[in-house]
Amino acid sequence: MESAKKQLVLNKGSEKYIFRYDAGCEGDLLDSLVSHASDSRTDFDWFDAAVLSFKLTQSLMGQADQILHKEMADALQSLQDRPE
Repeated sequence: MESAKKQLVLNKGSEKYIFRYDAGCEGDLLDSLVSHASDSRTDFDWFDAAVLSFKLTQSLMGQADQILHKEMADALQSLQDRPE
């Protein structure tokens, strides 16, 4: 099964930063944000990295909530389907 392609976008003035990554490679994305923030040749700074890190965290929390809710619903359904 192919992993989902994802992206984070930051519009900063006339510039647009687009970071594309595969689901499950969030650590690599964070490394890339640090690398870009450390690079004095760009206007991408530590605040920008923090904003995108926060957006990434919010996205991961939303995904975790969806998984937990589905698993709870499945568990409840299997309990209801049991013969008495």
